[in-house]
Amino acid sequence: MTSYEAAGVDIAAGERAVELMKSRVARARRPEVVDDASGFAGLFDASALLRYRRPLLATSTDGVGTKVDLARRLGVYDTVGHDLVGMVIDDLAVCGAEPLFMTDYIACGKVVPERIADIVGGIADACALAGCALVGGETAEHPGLLGPDEFDIAGAGTGVVEADELLGPERVRAGDVVLGMASSGIHSNGYSLVRHILATTGLTIEARPEELGRTLGEELLTPTRIYAQDCLALMRAGGVRAFAHITGGGLAANLARSLPATVDAVLRRSSWEVPAVFRVLQGHGDVAQAEMDKTFNLGVGMAAIVGADAADAALRLLGERGVPAWVLGEITAGSGTAALI
Repeated sequence: MTSYEAAGVDIAAGERAVELMKSRVARARRPEVVDDASGFAGLFDASALLRYRRPLLATSTDGVGTKVDLARRLGVYDTVGHDLVGMVIDDLAVCGAEPLFMTDYIACGKVVPERIADIVGGIADACALAGCALVGGETAEHPGLLGPDEFDIAGAGTGVVEADELLGPERVRAGDVVLGMASSGIHSNGYSLVRHILATTGLTIEARPEELGRTLGEELLTPTRIYAQDCLALMRAGGVRAFAHITGGGLAANLARSLPATVDAVLRRSSWEVPAVFRVLQGHGDVAQAEMDKTFNLGVGMAAIVGADAADAALRLLGERGVPAWVLGEITAGSGTAALI
């Protein structure tokens, strides 16, 4: 007899996954979260916004991209959930928004409860680090469209910022200083190029390059550093003009998005050492420097543009918070471009 399970959808497995993830999701809460007994919606008490004079809601959505294929090949599933939060919530931080809540979506060929619980558990753990609540999500089983071990994840986040504290290009001026905040590695961008290098050279995820001190696969799955609370701390300290989340497109292209048309950002390559994983990939893949620049973060996961008189204090604060940071460059009169020199 024909059934939903015979068509490839296992409702019981989905329910088991929900039970496994409950305890970890419970840790990703804020006081404003209101429980919805039906489970159909996530509820957030909007009266929390009354403390703002003019609250602006900020929203962002993103995924992890082809990094999920590497996670699948290595059988490690909790780190990509962490990556998802970094991609979504740190985009909110760029405008100065405090993250409030997030939802996630997982599509898979077959629900394996332990796998789904690991993915969502990673999302929840990272939400707790970012200071936002995980208020809901969806797991969809797509047999026939995705293989049994294939999956993809996406998420959306909402934050709030006071209107007159909104960060952006209009605050940036010549004489400001650009600070770099170290990435934890490749983060979640450029993995299509990584996979191409792995497919066309002798480099493998099992390789153990001496300069890495562990397997390449372990290095590539390093979770994305989450900067949201660090950015908020810098804002509270004062002197921040703008942030730039260094994702797809690389350092110069992303920083240029935070510049007005009247200034340039001059970024100095000599100010930091590019992490070994990028050098390994570039060498094995014979990748031109220009291609590296526009594909990877090269060790800079977030940039802050601050007033010159606030730079030293900002660096001290980031150091106290455990975020390696340095003077990456400066803002000069120009036409809205950023360049590495």
